[in-house]
Amino acid sequence: MSDMITADLVDLDLAAASKEEAARSLAERMVARGRVTDLDGFLADVAAREAQMPTGLDGGIGIPHCRSAHVSEPTLAFGRSASGIDFGAPDGPADLIFLIAAPAGADDAHLAILSALARRLMDPDFTAALRATPSATTAAALVGGDIEPSEAAAEVSEAPAEAETGAEAGAETGAETAAPAEAEDEAEVAAPVPAEAPAAAGPFRIVAVTSCPTGIAHTYMAAESLEKAGHAAGVEVVVETQGSAGFTRLDPAVVEAADGVIFAHDVPVRDKERFAGKPTVDVGVKAGINRAAELVAEVREKAARGEVTHAADRPTPVERGGEPEEGYGTKLRKWLMSGVSYMIPFVAAGGLLIALGFAIGGYEIAGAKSVAEVFAWGDHTSWAALLFQIGGLAFSFLIPVLAGYIAYGMADRPGLVPGFVGGAIAIAIKAGFLGGLVAGLLAGAVVLAIQKVRVPAVLRGIMPVVVIPLVSSVIVGFLMFLVIGEPLATLQQALTDWLNGLSGANAVILGIVLGLMMCFDLGGPLNKVAYTFAVGGLANPNDGSLKVMAAVMAAGMVPPLALALATTVRGKLFTKAERENGKAAWVLGASFITEGAIPFAAADPLRVIPSVMAGGAVTGALSMAFGCTLRAPHGGIFVVPLIGNPVLYLVAILAGTAVSAGLVILLKGMRKTSAAVPAAPAASEKPPVVAVV
Repeated sequence: MSDMITADLVDLDLAAASKEEAARSLAERMVARGRVTDLDGFLADVAAREAQMPTGLDGGIGIPHCRSAHVSEPTLAFGRSASGIDFGAPDGPADLIFLIAAPAGADDAHLAILSALARRLMDPDFTAALRATPSATTAAALVGGDIEPSEAAAEVSEAPAEAETGAEAGAETGAETAAPAEAEDEAEVAAPVPAEAPAAAGPFRIVAVTSCPTGIAHTYMAAESLEKAGHAAGVEVVVETQGSAGFTRLDPAVVEAADGVIFAHDVPVRDKERFAGKPTVDVGVKAGINRAAELVAEVREKAARGEVTHAADRPTPVERGGEPEEGYGTKLRKWLMSGVSYMIPFVAAGGLLIALGFAIGGYEIAGAKSVAEVFAWGDHTSWAALLFQIGGLAFSFLIPVLAGYIAYGMADRPGLVPGFVGGAIAIAIKAGFLGGLVAGLLAGAVVLAIQKVRVPAVLRGIMPVVVIPLVSSVIVGFLMFLVIGEPLATLQQALTDWLNGLSGANAVILGIVLGLMMCFDLGGPLNKVAYTFAVGGLANPNDGSLKVMAAVMAAGMVPPLALALATTVRGKLFTKAERENGKAAWVLGASFITEGAIPFAAADPLRVIPSVMAGGAVTGALSMAFGCTLRAPHGGIFVVPLIGNPVLYLVAILAGTAVSAGLVILLKGMRKTSAAVPAAPAASEKPPVVAVV
């Protein structure tokens, strides 16, 4: 690892007041060494990784890291802060900061080296030596694994005049003496666990899985912490690290022989079913680092009480990403978003195919005969009918997929069958999207209720395959057909009639509300609610629902287009990385990908979000006032031929874009002006810093 960090990548007097400043200071050293090709682009990737989860760890450690296309080779930079820098750790600021830069296509060997560093950070002697050494050369050798903590400690005790010389000598001689020991450590970590289980009287055995979003640092630090906690408690702990370098599956015999399971993860555990039937503790990866001893004790207590975790008891896909204290309102939103996220690809594919069919063959193509019966290879209307009919079939899956994956978010895979069945029934009884939403929630609730019933062990194997799908489908079908189906269909028809009757001021107000929703969270839950509302109307299209679809798409195009325009007109108000993002935002906005504005909103939400909301409201209102209609659920400017009143539709988009861009420029310009006012701060005070991250 010594080629990844050198003395000039070490700053023992890191002067930074924030984690952004610290990352920039260390990254500048990487740029000077030619390891990072684009400073702002790399820092944007670091900030994006930091936004997923704070990288501060207990014990005064900050470990910002990312994989980036702007990194030419794997690199480590180390900084030591006297005052400490807040990286979000529970116990306070970090004084040891490691910036890890991995190329986007880093090979497994380099990622394994990075994981080895993460494990070493759990060694108190290692961190103590880093805090004590006065030499950047020694620090680099210590981080690089060329000397051991004991050698670094010995150098600290020598005379100051001899410290640097001793560090260099230690780096040379220590590389030879430390390599075998470190090789033994690596071999011990990587060595396969023997298949034969220990004797019955042996120690308590735990298998664990650790994983984090990036899979570079926290994954391996949690593994090291759990292994050490197990050793201290006299417990055998074997860890499967599911990191960026892939993972080696635990021997099935080891899993079978285990007395308990610990999951410390922030991304779904792969092949989780292997561990069913054992006492299980399921936490986030940081808990695996900071509370390893508690987790070991907790799983032993569960085993002593006979608490066995079955497949039905595991957290659902949505619950895995939440916090234990979340209320049902938050969980309900996540369940609904689970269905919407799986539905959207069907919306995009089916809707655009339908739109292309209309564009090629005209609206009368909807009455064409099946292409399976009549198809002329040289007739463009036959090709239009083919596209339309494929799109129509894809679109017919919307409600079943919505319902099925809402149930999946609640109850995992057992919820899929009753969810899809309930969604299909919603179509049959003309309950529309409202019926699909209710069917999905109903299916998930029924499955969860069935899973709470204790059954004999002999029946557990067929429960998820036979019993749960059968019983839950019957219950959901009965309720949808005979109990709640008709009221839902009536409500859906009333909503359809209301949309069809929209005109004048009512239409404009709805356009404003939809525009605000589309631009508030830029692809988040509120945005998806507005979009789903619009797409739901396309299932039974009428003049009102087509106007709603047009307003929603127009408003959703405004944020990225506005930021692209602002970066073009007043580039000096934005960072280099934002100006580059602005170039891409032109295409994203034109394609109706609202998420293209997220980098700007994340960097400066108080100025960007209100600005784009104002522009979205203007566009939504104008689109409705102009009576624009849209039959395609996606496509941006590429489906303009399918828009009613296309010229006025483009005017609405341009007006909203101009309003948002103007407000962004105005608000950012005011910030720059106010930041420049205190031109001569007192010597004892730090000048104000304006940072966009």
